[in-house]
Amino acid sequence: MLGGDEFISSPPRKTVRFGGTLTDILLKYDKGETTDFELLKHQLSDPDIKDAQIINWLHEFRASVAYLTKELEQLVSILLKLPWLRRSREVVEEYLGFLGNLVSAQTVHLRPCLRMIVSHFVPPRITIREDDVDISDSDDDDENLSENFNTCHRALQTVARYVPSTPQFLMPILVENFPFINKSERTLECYVHNLLRVTVYLPTLRLQILELIIEKLLKLDVSTPQQDIEDAEETANNSDSEEKSTEEGLFDMEEDEERKGNKVVSSSSDRMAHPLAERLDILMTILFSYIKDVCHVDGKLDINNTKDLYRDLVSVFDKLILPTHASCHVQYFMFYICSFKLGLAEAFLDHLWKKLHDPNNPSVIRQTAGSYIGSFLARAKFIPVVTVKACLDLLVNWMHKYIDNQDTGANAYCDVALHGPFYSTCQAVFYTLIFRHKQLLDGNLRKGLSYLQSLNFERIVMCQLNPLKICIPSVVNLFAAITRYLLIYFRFQLDLENLSALTDPFKFLQGTSEDEDDDFLKGETPQNDGVVGIAPNSYESNTRSPVSSIGSPPDCYVPYPQ
Repeated sequence: MLGGDEFISSPPRKTVRFGGTLTDILLKYDKGETTDFELLKHQLSDPDIKDAQIINWLHEFRASVAYLTKELEQLVSILLKLPWLRRSREVVEEYLGFLGNLVSAQTVHLRPCLRMIVSHFVPPRITIREDDVDISDSDDDDENLSENFNTCHRALQTVARYVPSTPQFLMPILVENFPFINKSERTLECYVHNLLRVTVYLPTLRLQILELIIEKLLKLDVSTPQQDIEDAEETANNSDSEEKSTEEGLFDMEEDEERKGNKVVSSSSDRMAHPLAERLDILMTILFSYIKDVCHVDGKLDINNTKDLYRDLVSVFDKLILPTHASCHVQYFMFYICSFKLGLAEAFLDHLWKKLHDPNNPSVIRQTAGSYIGSFLARAKFIPVVTVKACLDLLVNWMHKYIDNQDTGANAYCDVALHGPFYSTCQAVFYTLIFRHKQLLDGNLRKGLSYLQSLNFERIVMCQLNPLKICIPSVVNLFAAITRYLLIYFRFQLDLENLSALTDPFKFLQGTSEDEDDDFLKGETPQNDGVVGIAPNSYESNTRSPVSSIGSPPDCYVPYPQ
């Protein structure tokens, strides 16, 4: 990369002139003589302008930037539209030099320069004519795209070096240039990738850029209901099955794979069937890759980098995720960074706990925080059972104290508007037990059962607040199925030799009558088979509205309530 001094000190070259030097042309224009000035604008706007002409003119302009005042912003605009990126290396270097000279001498042109650079954060637009209709889209096949992006970031760094206030002027431009979600996947992918690259050399913008990206991801997420995604996938799978059935026997399946070198690439697509879901999937992958790259240096976790990024992501989580209803996927960025180190997961749980039990927080925030605790404890495989138990103790103790305070009061009745955080906490605890009961009972079975008994769930479910009426039926039924069997053990005091079945309580349930409430369990139990699991709105609780229970935990066998 050229240094700042090189931009200023490179030797002038002979250039094409109309009636004199560029300075002469500009001075004449200032006096009202516009002929040469119009000729200059015409040549600079020529789509067939040659590399040598661009270089010559840029030399002239670099020496005359003092004359490029605000009154000549139209001429500067033409210069900023020069096709410099897809030119020779000499043109690129000369143009970078011009930008450096321009913004250092005339900061009035800073915003147009930044807009020009940011406009190149996406693939160039091309126009394809089909049936007398011009179709405009991004040029995804540009072989120089990566190199062009690198050059854009060099240009941005050059401007920032000469104008320290660049970040504050840049951020609004990054916001206004963010592509609409209906743009091509490649356009969105490139723009988000380049935004994240900016955070590397302009770290003061990282929090704002993360907020911008996650805000856009949230809009994609909430506009793409989970049920719509599942329906699209099912339709696509059925279509694929029909096509496979039709073609069976007609084609050699080995020929349906394309070989590239030593790799075999399957002809089946890994794309999401729902177009918005596919966009969200691509952008989430980029964000996850960024998080991993920031947190790891030479393949090893850098704890300082990780803590700094964690703080930024928690800030974004609080500002955007917690208040957002019906987000199913985007919050995984928080779960992902927590998977790098147990201390981060515990810090996040503590953060959510403080949100939950602080009465000064809005009720909806407290409810959502409780839901995220349940989701995180239940489905994050990297959280050890000792942490799960510590959190259960905290939550259950709070629930008992809440009951103590309410049972004798005037509000001791079932009302989600009054007791929303309590119901959200109940559901979080029930949900955690559903997915973690095996680990809680593992090792010392008698001790594990004694621990669960000490939580005194009976008092919670029998209290006047009646949480079983508010929590969604799928969670309630699964919770009841587990606790019912555990109560059988306590009631009949089984011998230790007969306790092996308790490692999977649902084996016992296989013998239950078909007309019992929990016959949907079919002898199986939800498995904690993912790194992290569902987020609260994937098993949306009645705590938001007592009449709008939708969704259910994945991997269980309850249909979505209608």
